[in-house]
Amino acid sequence: MCELFGVSGKRPIPVNAYLKELTSHSTEHPNGWGIAVFYGNAVSLEKEPVPAYQSRYLKERLSHPFEAQNMFAHIRLATKGLMAYENSHPFVKRDASGRAWTLIHNGTIFDCSLLDPYIHRQEGKTDSERILLYIVDQIDKKTRELGGELCRKERFEVVEQILCEITRPNNKVNLLVYDGELTYAHTNMRESLYCRKQGSSTLISTVPLCGGEWDPLPLNRLLAWQEGRLLFTGRDHGNEYIYDPEDMKYLYLEHAYL
Repeated sequence: MCELFGVSGKRPIPVNAYLKELTSHSTEHPNGWGIAVFYGNAVSLEKEPVPAYQSRYLKERLSHPFEAQNMFAHIRLATKGLMAYENSHPFVKRDASGRAWTLIHNGTIFDCSLLDPYIHRQEGKTDSERILLYIVDQIDKKTRELGGELCRKERFEVVEQILCEITRPNNKVNLLVYDGELTYAHTNMRESLYCRKQGSSTLISTVPLCGGEWDPLPLNRLLAWQEGRLLFTGRDHGNEYIYDPEDMKYLYLEHAYL
């Protein structure tokens, strides 16, 4: 449905080749593109609701050297929400402490009542934005319970619990999240998210890019890196997404009338 690419590193690396190959796939994922580059808690966000291969801005951007230490990129194939700026990934939301949370998602929430309250709060129409809003709300709730800003491990545990919840009963939740320190990755569909080491950096992608050795991410568990180093590995929640043609048929019919 969409393709994701992320970098977590100790120092900036060139990413032009990866982004050029990723965006070359936009003929099959034509409903918008976006790039977020992170500088600590600051986010430089660039996105357009146009096919990446047709974007003059992106072509010019990638014609110059592009380096990043921590970043996300996304090309979208819409299943929920029309092609519009507010439906384009990445999505960014700050929690009550001012920490910026950024999310990109490849998947579909077919059924999850926990996310329904955000339908009337979100700016766009995507289930992906609702996931981010729910994450930030749960972070704020835990912060109030503990009476202070959460440490890295506490934030990881909150996100891990959310993924255990929203992957049921059969929702596809492949995503990357950045919280100003940690890069989180999760997949619950086989052979749909990969990673590789490049020096001190870790690269994550929906499909292997630019050759090299890429390994499938562990299924059904949350992982988190800081500066390219794997810091946390969550437990296996067991909620593997199993493709159901009937679900997808209904979804595309629904999208046709949005």
